[in-house]
Amino acid sequence: MPYGIQQPAISGQISQLEKTLGLKLFHRRPFGLTAAGLRLFDEIEDFFSALIDLPAYVRGHPRQQLRLAAPARILRDYLPELLLTYKRIIAEELLRKGEIDLAITELGGKTGVSIQCHRLIQLPLILLIPKRAPFKDLAAILDLDPDFPSLISLPPNEVITKHFQAGLGKMKLGWSPAIELGSIELIEAYVSLGLGVGVSIATPGRRIQKGFRVLPLPKFSRLTIAALWIGELPALATSFLADIRKMAARMSR
Repeated sequence: MPYGIQQPAISGQISQLEKTLGLKLFHRRPFGLTAAGLRLFDEIEDFFSALIDLPAYVRGHPRQQLRLAAPARILRDYLPELLLTYKRIIAEELLRKGEIDLAITELGGKTGVSIQCHRLIQLPLILLIPKRAPFKDLAAILDLDPDFPSLISLPPNEVITKHFQAGLGKMKLGWSPAIELGSIELIEAYVSLGLGVGVSIATPGRRIQKGFRVLPLPKFSRLTIAALWIGELPALATSFLADIRKMAARMSR
């Protein structure tokens, strides 16, 4: 049993339960349930199996779980954007429910009215190009129209990709990704192999890997990393936020 109860105490409780009900519920040797014991167990099983979720239910936000099955094409082409939307709102939901004190996240739009927000750092967008590519800036790449090199980016619902495509839109240009990857590290690997030009961010203190060069995108919106919280922070969270702000200030410099 998952409790610190010794065998004699359990035996005593079993005997007391049988005395209270006036029924024999258990066979001792070999141990097992009688017919009355089985009936009782059927009645109380649902209640006791739900006890793990009871505290959250009483607080007004029961645990929710989604079990999902779908064909590979649906999972690949149609669900990612929807699932990422749920992922983006989860930090704010956890704050509202009081399950976390502080969230550090990307800002992709406006936060809720009750949520306090402190922008920690803004990371500029960059293009990663193969080291031997002749391009010196974005204009040199765009001059190749209609023979743009392959664009490698994160999925379209990621904030970085949205900022990049919005920047192109302001220039009245279209450049659709030829390869979509799940991480910045994968984009760097593909660019270093000469498979195209990658959209990324300039991370302070991170060295440029071999195999590609960086082209700045100063006219494009930056990726904002922010701290979110609700109400008055506990002392530990306040101290942590202060340290995060100092670290972000150093990175910005």
